[in-house]
Amino acid sequence: MDGVPRVPEQRRPGSAQDAAEPAAALRFGVLGPVRAWRGEEQLATGSPQQRALLAALLLREGRTATAAELIDAVWGEEPPSQALAALRTYASRLRKILDAGVLVSESGGYAVRGLPEGALDLGVAQELAAEAEKARGAGDLCQAREVLARALALWDGEVLAGVPGPYAEAQRVRLEEWRLQLLESRLDMDLEQGCHAEAVSELTALTAEHPLRERLRELLMLALYRSGRQAEALAVYADTRRLLADELGVDPRPGLKELQQRILQADPALAEPSAPAAEPAAVPVRPAQLPATVPDFTGRASFVSELGEVLASAEGRVMAVSALAGIGGVGKTTLAVHVAHQARSAFPDGQLYVDLQGAGPRAAEPETVLGSFLRALGTADSAIPDSLEERAALYRSVLDGRRVLVLLDNARDAAQVRPLLPGTEGCAALVTSRVRMVDLAGAHLVDLDVMSPDEALSLFTKIVGEERVASERKAALDVVAACGFLPLAIRIAASRLAARRTWTVSVLAAKLADERRRLDELQAGDLAVKATFELGYGAMDPAQARAFRLLGLADGPDISLAAAAAVLDLPVDETEDLLEALVDTSLLESAAPGRYRYHDLVRLYARACAERDEQPPSEREGALSRLLDFYLATAAGVYAIERPGDRLVDHLEPTEREGLRFGEGTAALDWLYTEGESLLACVRQSVATNRLRRGVDLLWAAKDLAESGANARQYEATAVAVCEATKAAGDTRAEGRARTTLTNVLLVSGRIQQAADEARLAMDRAATAQDVAAGSWAANDRGLISLHQHRYADGKVFFDQAIEGWTAAGNQSGAATTLFNLSRAHLAMGNVTKAVDIAQHGLTLLAALGRTMRLANGHYALGMALTKAGRHTDALDQFGEALTIFADHRQRLWEGTTHFRVAEAHIAARRPAQAALHAEQALAIGCIGGDRMRGNVLTLLGRALSTLGQVDRARACWREALKLFEENSAPEADEVRVLLRPAATA
Repeated sequence: MDGVPRVPEQRRPGSAQDAAEPAAALRFGVLGPVRAWRGEEQLATGSPQQRALLAALLLREGRTATAAELIDAVWGEEPPSQALAALRTYASRLRKILDAGVLVSESGGYAVRGLPEGALDLGVAQELAAEAEKARGAGDLCQAREVLARALALWDGEVLAGVPGPYAEAQRVRLEEWRLQLLESRLDMDLEQGCHAEAVSELTALTAEHPLRERLRELLMLALYRSGRQAEALAVYADTRRLLADELGVDPRPGLKELQQRILQADPALAEPSAPAAEPAAVPVRPAQLPATVPDFTGRASFVSELGEVLASAEGRVMAVSALAGIGGVGKTTLAVHVAHQARSAFPDGQLYVDLQGAGPRAAEPETVLGSFLRALGTADSAIPDSLEERAALYRSVLDGRRVLVLLDNARDAAQVRPLLPGTEGCAALVTSRVRMVDLAGAHLVDLDVMSPDEALSLFTKIVGEERVASERKAALDVVAACGFLPLAIRIAASRLAARRTWTVSVLAAKLADERRRLDELQAGDLAVKATFELGYGAMDPAQARAFRLLGLADGPDISLAAAAAVLDLPVDETEDLLEALVDTSLLESAAPGRYRYHDLVRLYARACAERDEQPPSEREGALSRLLDFYLATAAGVYAIERPGDRLVDHLEPTEREGLRFGEGTAALDWLYTEGESLLACVRQSVATNRLRRGVDLLWAAKDLAESGANARQYEATAVAVCEATKAAGDTRAEGRARTTLTNVLLVSGRIQQAADEARLAMDRAATAQDVAAGSWAANDRGLISLHQHRYADGKVFFDQAIEGWTAAGNQSGAATTLFNLSRAHLAMGNVTKAVDIAQHGLTLLAALGRTMRLANGHYALGMALTKAGRHTDALDQFGEALTIFADHRQRLWEGTTHFRVAEAHIAARRPAQAALHAEQALAIGCIGGDRMRGNVLTLLGRALSTLGQVDRARACWREALKLFEENSAPEADEVRVLLRPAATA
């Protein structure tokens, strides 16, 4: 849809400016009930007919309406005998509540005059719609969407609600049509900005509410296609075609047919949003800012081809964006510059380049870069505005109609990049960064890894020479392997060998074989980075040097100030002074306020210094032990805040160092999720040391990292590592706890059989070690697994066993948690009343402990039981409570699972449109249970869509669900096969 829709047959308010403005501020609302306010005081607008008169006058925007017109507006073709007298009475009453001079008599009729700007909500909506249209025309989609959302928020239910008469009915139809057009325009812009996954849920609900509105169906098809759901997109078209034929006897409009064909042909242009053009640049200048490419560029053929194709597709597209991500030294800049030079002929209007310094402590500010770009494009300094928004808008305008390539090197994040993207047809952008820019809408993401062995050998050969490598190929392979196939390291090693004609490749390979001296060998000419490190290290005072060495021992991607203080065994203020001094030497980077990180090679150098200078060796062990203590103590505190009354923290290994203390849950969760990667790295470093037990307990206390889905993959890898380590160490208690953590993450991801194997081992080890805490959790998990396997009686036995263990240990929180699961077991066995009673009992236990995250699980379980009991309204209330608590505690996967249960309740209550809405939200967020639960959601969504008459899309959902169930050997597959039989949807 082009532009932002204007209200049909409607002029801007306030056209009559001749009357004096009232002393008090009057405001009126018609986009809902007809209301009037003086300041913040709501005025009584009288009977429905009196409100009908007021609405008719307000909607005429100052024009006079005759008495006959108003009588017809209020009563239609059959007015009462005293209609004129009644009309005058209503007008008199309105004059008494309005300001003097607002309602005027003129030529035998009436008019509302002299209202200030913004007095009528409809007028405000028109102004906002016009502003949104202007912003969209200028290419500022973010601003246009925000303004249009404000306009749509002015609607407050049905327009002119409760107002009688044919005029009010006609206005309702007109303004509802305009609202839908605005909504379609906003959704169109959502898709242009890459928010297709988020739009699917809203569009599903809207198409159910307005099934014959083809534009909504078209947007839904596009959103589904861009979300990777091609089959459903085509099913939407089939449903629409059948519905239009059945209801109206017509075919879909040409635009809808064309979209179907493009989806069938997998038209690449459909995958990219299209933004409007901006104003043309006044003074075209052809910049050529690309750095020189290296003459010995090697390999990366697939990446060169892939990126070249993306850049070549810029013509005819809004913008081609490729974002290269990878570790330092992997060759991101070299590849980007090489590809950019190859593509220069496709961008005859110039190439822009900037180093955004994203890896350093002071990343380039977007407004500064935009100023530089605008000057390079011929904009005079006097014409360059001050604000970021204005510079970005002018930048897009200058690039309109031109074909320019922009290389944004070394970016910090997507927020830094977005204002610098051209956003116009024919232009393209290449971005390099150490982070993967998944939040950069529409970007073609390229993860640049180290070179392949062949590519690495080829680069080494180009620098060293074919003759020297040919005779020592094996040694050359050893060299590039020692370099980790990292291009920077290979270039350094090869350059060093090339400068020493008496060395053989075998000599260099032997030197690099010693890991402790490898960094010493990887230096040559101006690439001798270690020499720079040595100069900085040598200039440090003893305290700074100690901090530099010990902080390099931690494996995490970065380290917080508080964690660093634990490593160094120093107060936070003193630690901060030391770290800031290291930042000043460029040997440490400030990743964010209060967070620090090493460059990869600097970390290797710091560890070499620690091995060399940190004496006795126990100092290194002490530093890592203090870090583990800090993480364990703090994570235990977070666990206790999230689960008041849970006695797990009483069973963890003791620590010699205190952790951070938090006054409330938000700060505690902020810490946990910020420290997730570093915390898991610390656990992995405890493997094969005397810190293993504390490492296992840290993993256990930080289980939210897995259950929320935030760090599930890293958590699982860590759990596998500690399981192997505890088994090798013969530590039965630690192994039982480790297998409990692994069981948990397997359950979250829906791998039920693997979870069953681990839970059985966890329970056995816990019993052997007489570890009540781990044994109770293992029994609870085995009960959950039994529910998944439809072994409900077995599940009840395990749950009873867990509750017995919790009760013996005085752990009411644990007992309540298992009661909720026991409720689900009784529900599955048909004991609905007992399921309700048990869930309510568990909630009573938890309520006495305070607002705990596990209350959400109770509301969730009770909602399921109430749904089965037919008490759908009560069930939805419980699910609403669960959603609020899960959101407060950042349990996104549980939020998604609860939306699924809400959808079940709506289906049971025969509300398929609401069920489809919540099922879509569950799909968008994700659920506990992985692919198997996704299959359940798709099955339910199909049921809702089938009830709504969208049979083809329903079957597409069921086919996808069946595929997921078959891949996971899930028993639910049989149910879906029945649904897919022709009779199921007949």
